[in-house]
Amino acid sequence: MAKKVVRAAKSKKAASKKTAPDKRPDADKVTKTGPKPRRWTGAEVYEAFSRFRSANPDPKGELEHLNNFTLLVAVVLSAQATDAGVNKATRNLFPIADTPQRMIELGEAGVRDHIKTIGLYRAKAKNVIALSEQLIALHAGEVPRSREALEALPGVGRKTANVVLNIAFGESTIAVDTHLFRVGNRTGLAPGKTPLEVEMELLRVVPVEFMRHAHHWLILHGRYTCIARRPLCETCIINDLCKWSEKSVFLNA
Repeated sequence: MAKKVVRAAKSKKAASKKTAPDKRPDADKVTKTGPKPRRWTGAEVYEAFSRFRSANPDPKGELEHLNNFTLLVAVVLSAQATDAGVNKATRNLFPIADTPQRMIELGEAGVRDHIKTIGLYRAKAKNVIALSEQLIALHAGEVPRSREALEALPGVGRKTANVVLNIAFGESTIAVDTHLFRVGNRTGLAPGKTPLEVEMELLRVVPVEFMRHAHHWLILHGRYTCIARRPLCETCIINDLCKWSEKSVFLNA
């Protein structure tokens, strides 16, 4: 009798695994072999960004902030974390610490308590206090507009500096995150082995009139359409321009 019960339980478990199968292919399992995609023409690049602009004329970053200082802090906190996760933590942090001085007064322990749901929160709290101190000591409490000065701040690298320069100061910079790196390589728009190579290629090929918002369009495209495992090629607004050799697998899924 016991054996029958065990078998029935196993059968039920096996049946549950078969429900609601996802028939879409997995991009991670699709073969990556094949000819190297040809480069985009200037006309194709222009057309792609024209479509992005038509679909979203004024794209915004998704990190919530109150001013340039809180923007800087939010981007520092976003390393290896999602924007949604950072926003959840900073909604209570920024109203009470929206300047370097107020952040220092809150203290490292206080910052830790507010951001403990974010990965690497201990190191990030330490960097937030250190960069706040440095902003007061070297920049009169203001976020500097210089890339060199930004990258000299604790916890700030090239990507963070690019985001701040673009959003806070309107500079035509391109911040290459995981999403943008994937889009640049998968589509063939800006192939590169490193984020810096992708950034340099985009700076070379993107027309000047689109440069201001280019990184937002591409990041959002990678986050919501050209996603990692199962890209939504069937709804992609540039699928006819994309050079990915495997896109037909997802178009017909």
